[in-house]
Amino acid sequence: MDWHQIIPPDLGYQLQQTLRAVTGGLTLILIAGAIALIGWIVGRRAPSALRVDVTADADIDRVPRENARAARRAGALALVVWAVPLAMVIVALGDSLTAGYGLPQSESFPAKLEAALKAQGHKIRVVNAGVSGDTASDGLARLDWALPPDANAVIVEFGANDAFRGIPPAEIEASLAKILDHLKAKGLPVLIAGMESPRNMGKDYVDQFRAIYADLAERYGAVFYPFFLDGVALDAGLMQEDAIHPNAKGVDRIVQGILPKVDELLAQVKPKG
Repeated sequence: MDWHQIIPPDLGYQLQQTLRAVTGGLTLILIAGAIALIGWIVGRRAPSALRVDVTADADIDRVPRENARAARRAGALALVVWAVPLAMVIVALGDSLTAGYGLPQSESFPAKLEAALKAQGHKIRVVNAGVSGDTASDGLARLDWALPPDANAVIVEFGANDAFRGIPPAEIEASLAKILDHLKAKGLPVLIAGMESPRNMGKDYVDQFRAIYADLAERYGAVFYPFFLDGVALDAGLMQEDAIHPNAKGVDRIVQGILPKVDELLAQVKPKG
């Protein structure tokens, strides 16, 4: 029996996304519990901390007033804790170049981009929503469940597998446009990472393929990085043995090149709520 007919190849990614959602929910529950505990502790300690001299000459009415102030301080402290910003979430949506084919997850593009952004001082998480072998239409098909509810921005990287399969540029553009329509409807800013077609596809195909990304970026007002593998694709020292996928040093180069555009993307993120 061919188990691929029963279990989709990207089931592991679906489970990973589900686990992240559950983990995020548990984190919020723990934060809420911590806030409640802080409020209780402050409330319990408030009467002894007030040091009110309850004697015959003392102002007895001061006690409830001071207790009320303590309660307000406890509430303010809880609000400060709750107001601590959660990590901003970028979703890296793409194919094997995003997924980190042939590399440990710690050396994948999303992981190294997250590390670079944290080094800049950002409180951020980059979700690896790459699936090896995906075309633009495959990405569109899984878009609904690939986006976590806390997503703030999306990097879209598709096209290499489309070009290898000779899919007409008009079809590729149509699929990418639908992805961008969906993200626009959700109010998510987008960075489009362009791709290049193999030269053996012919000049007309290569030119039409290249034009897809600039046209879409202009049409949707997206941040545009012309070539995801810029400075990497033709350097054997930065590619794996298959000459298709970057090695760890190649991923470093990709992150270095795209980082200024990711900064532009983050500048477009609007606070939720």
